[in-house]
Amino acid sequence: MMALARKGLFVTGTDTGVGKTFVTAGLARCLLDRGIRPGVFKPVETGCALRRGKRIPRDGAFLKHMAGATEPIEEIVPYRLAAPLAPQVAAEKEGVRIQIQRIHRAFLEISSRHPYTLVEGAGGILVPVTRKYTMVDLMRQCNLPVLLVSRIGLGTLNHTLLTLFYLAQHGIPVAGVVLNDPDGRRDPSARTNPSMLAQWSSVPILGTIPHRGGIRTTRASADEIARRVGRHVKVDGMLR
Repeated sequence: MMALARKGLFVTGTDTGVGKTFVTAGLARCLLDRGIRPGVFKPVETGCALRRGKRIPRDGAFLKHMAGATEPIEEIVPYRLAAPLAPQVAAEKEGVRIQIQRIHRAFLEISSRHPYTLVEGAGGILVPVTRKYTMVDLMRQCNLPVLLVSRIGLGTLNHTLLTLFYLAQHGIPVAGVVLNDPDGRRDPSARTNPSMLAQWSSVPILGTIPHRGGIRTTRASADEIARRVGRHVKVDGMLR
């Protein structure tokens, strides 16, 4: 095991589109507002558009903005791939060979410069990065506690408990769960899911974020995202 960041979180989700970037970016700005300049790191991002001959990682660029990061985007997001697919599939489609040691070195560089590091994964914990390496393997190497972002609606009990069980089986500590409502479907299970998860798991529920309407992860929404995460997530509890 590598001795890495002094403090930090690896933010993952039960699925894609659950709000990992929203939560990670909001936490980064909350830390910055507390006088802590966090490191941010997204090992691989897919679905990157081509702009002036370069692949632009939208999520990674937003994390950089929210954290006030000075590192070049190529260091914050070592692998930037075009196809909106699992990293292994997107890389193979482009003929790119993802090198795990390159990811580790980039993480070490960023985490060595900051008192707190936020890492955002891609998809869920078993998304394949290469043919022999998944996101959960990356979590183990980073040696950071996990913050799990889950949808608040119907189906989250199964998805969240399965994810927590798998992490526990692999000895990966979990700081807590944040329930997010990215869809705003007024699902009646949203009222009972937090208490049910608390009943069936010892992992703390660190926040429940209501539907955010038209707010997207853009610079124009940066302050509102920080306010919402700061209001609905126990940020100080995570720091402790």
